[in-house]
Amino acid sequence: MPALRVIVLWHQHQPFYKDLVTGEYRLPWVRLHALKDYYGMVKLLDEFPNVHQTFNLVPSLILQIQDYAAGTAHDPFLKVAAKPAKDLTPNERRFALQYLFQANPVNMIARYPRYHELWERFRGAGDSPERAEKYFQPQDFTDLQVLSQIAWFDEFFLDDPDVAALIKKGRGFSLEDQSFVVTRQQALLGEVLPAHAAAAQQGRIEISTSPFYHPILPLVCDTNMGAVSTPGLPLPANRFLHPEDAREQLRRGLDLHQQTFGVRPVGVWPSEGSVSEEVLTIAQSLGVKWMATDEGVLGRSLGINFARDGEGQLPSQSAEKLYTIYRYESGSTEMHLIFRDHTISDLVGFVYSGMPAQDAASHLIHNIKQAAQPILSQGRDAVVSIILDGENAWEYYPRSGREFLRCFCDALQRESGVEAVTVSEAIARHHDFGKLTSLVPGSWINANFNVWIGAPEDNRSWDYLYHARNFYAQAAPRANDAQRKLAFEELLIAEGSDWNWWYGPEHHSANDRDFDELYRKHLSNVYQALGAVPPDYLAQPISGGGIRPEFTPQTHYIHPHITGEVVRYFEWMGAAVYTADHRAGAMHGKQFLVDSVHAGIDESNLYGRLDFAGKPPEMDFDLVVNVESWAAEAQRPRRTLRLDVQVEAGAPPSWKVSSVDEENPLATSEGSSEEVRIALLRNFEFKLPLAWLLATPVTPPVGNAAGKATALTTTLLRLRFSLWQNRLPVDALPLEGWIELRLLSEPDLMALAF
Repeated sequence: MPALRVIVLWHQHQPFYKDLVTGEYRLPWVRLHALKDYYGMVKLLDEFPNVHQTFNLVPSLILQIQDYAAGTAHDPFLKVAAKPAKDLTPNERRFALQYLFQANPVNMIARYPRYHELWERFRGAGDSPERAEKYFQPQDFTDLQVLSQIAWFDEFFLDDPDVAALIKKGRGFSLEDQSFVVTRQQALLGEVLPAHAAAAQQGRIEISTSPFYHPILPLVCDTNMGAVSTPGLPLPANRFLHPEDAREQLRRGLDLHQQTFGVRPVGVWPSEGSVSEEVLTIAQSLGVKWMATDEGVLGRSLGINFARDGEGQLPSQSAEKLYTIYRYESGSTEMHLIFRDHTISDLVGFVYSGMPAQDAASHLIHNIKQAAQPILSQGRDAVVSIILDGENAWEYYPRSGREFLRCFCDALQRESGVEAVTVSEAIARHHDFGKLTSLVPGSWINANFNVWIGAPEDNRSWDYLYHARNFYAQAAPRANDAQRKLAFEELLIAEGSDWNWWYGPEHHSANDRDFDELYRKHLSNVYQALGAVPPDYLAQPISGGGIRPEFTPQTHYIHPHITGEVVRYFEWMGAAVYTADHRAGAMHGKQFLVDSVHAGIDESNLYGRLDFAGKPPEMDFDLVVNVESWAAEAQRPRRTLRLDVQVEAGAPPSWKVSSVDEENPLATSEGSSEEVRIALLRNFEFKLPLAWLLATPVTPPVGNAAGKATALTTTLLRLRFSLWQNRLPVDALPLEGWIELRLLSEPDLMALAF
């Protein structure tokens, strides 16, 4: 009898949230998903000894789980959840309200009536932590702190008598309850990896790996692969070409798995199913026997389209192509390849959560059998591969999808002629392999790499990575071993796919800004580790999303006295004002040191003022003001100036004004020019001559009324302020983009404003 072999591969992955310099975790999702998903999915198979599955654990995820299990992870989210409510600062209370409700409202929040009650109160305040704070008393915060953690506990962990007693209590939790929930987490996290190791040793699961920090390997090898996969795709300005990094990422992943589980993996799910012929060659050289990707890559490589009928079934000839295992052979490279059934995998990920568990499992088994029938009817074995994210989907299922998984595993075990096997077991039992001699590069998403390259934000991030990688190559030989190791580790982290997942138009979340900040922080750490100052552009977000802070354009000329001592309101009236948005990013690494900036011109000068959020920092710091002068419709700035101010405790500030195109500074604090004024006391103020920017206010031509047309044709100035500590940008205004000043006469400036 021909066999129907079902491969189920669960891909377990979270980005690398840890800042290696500060040691702090910028987001809590490793901890939370390790509590809710990873342990139970393996433990569930104890009930079904004949159901074998493959679990793909990304190495950087393993590293973070080990950090939490050892109690060495510094997680500000857990810190806030653990702190007595009466001791929470105003910022911590707002932080708790912003982040402790980030859970599925139906299957996680509403499961606990008190949690849902608090969530409704928060929603009633417009989902605003600032507005909601006054409606939450200390007991409300304690209940939120406890329930927001329990909501992420694995179904197996909820059966613990102590946890069950807390759930029964429901509300009015004590400090002892709060402490119990927090401390129990470490013990539970410590069970995750041993559970996988035990199941693998018993032969019930196979553990495969991915490249260490989850990079898109074909693009790390060569960003031009983006245009090979999608001809005409816009590419970064600089070609990133580092196959040696791709090899290192994959080698490290294999090594960590061997250290953790005692067995070296033979299989790889490459990040996002991204493959190319060069990647297969690298993998084989490291001892990899099989890799997996999506049916779309197979279709493009074979020149066919896996189009399904109205019931989701493939025609017989297409089914014969998909439901088998391939052997890729080209030159000296050989690799077994499996290709996921995209439609069936997506049913599990996105559809079955809305169905009763038994109905969903029955539908899935029926679909698998129907899909394989054209091959089985010819007396040949069929292999159906289901590969998907093994964590995020379960938030959308009741009780983390365990009832559905039990029904599905039970059906797999009972169905005659069906074998639920690991990938290696399927390869060992298979005989009629498909043949491939070439492979079109692509991923599981549309068989291309367009999610990670091609959009302006994506390409900018690749360019930033290119420059950091080049800097490392130049500076590393002069650094010591510790510096080189840290800098290279940060580069490998920055090569991960997760940063570009959120750049571009495809994906967005409540944490877009967090991902953007963390990516730029990893790149900044490369420069810092090697004793250099990161480039100014790393102070500015790559993504253009998020809440916009308040901006008011200039309406009148200003003539302030530059003292830095006392703000004279009327002297700055009419200036452009940019006020920081302090709502986003608080409590997880973002420091708010700058409150607002003012900028404006008169007939001859440019003026700027920076107001601190409270007093100026007590630690040494630097201020940088970038100023660009742009002519109408120009492709590049007419002139770019940079004002650097160095502030050290107990000493007057030192400063210099320089042009990016000239070696010698235009002015310094040692040889001060009367044309320049710099002051720093309670706030920071400066004056620069417009002539240094090759800029003077203009009057529109006769017949051109002031207004929108003038705004589009006149010269403008662009300014950006940033504050640095320890050679890293810690705050900036504007956070996104620039302050723009129109170089108009005062009457035309007033007319434009009104």
